[in-house]
Amino acid sequence: MQFPIGIPEAMVVIYIVAMALLVIWPAATICRRLGFPRWLGILAVLPLANVVLLWYVALAQWPKADTGPQSI
Repeated sequence: MQFPIGIPEAMVVIYIVAMALLVIWPAATICRRLGFPRWLGILAVLPLANVVLLWYVALAQWPKADTGPQSI
């Protein structure tokens, strides 16, 4: 049995991919700037994994964090 994909189904798939990229790209950029692997940004679109990512980034020792004295 063949299931052709019509225009409405294709539009839904395009919308879901676009929304996922709008979340993954900034999350991956934030992870990269903090010194974590970019692939962690994928976790931002997974239920419950996004909460784990948030807590991990908030509580982990940041690899690129400056540990020296702060200058003004």
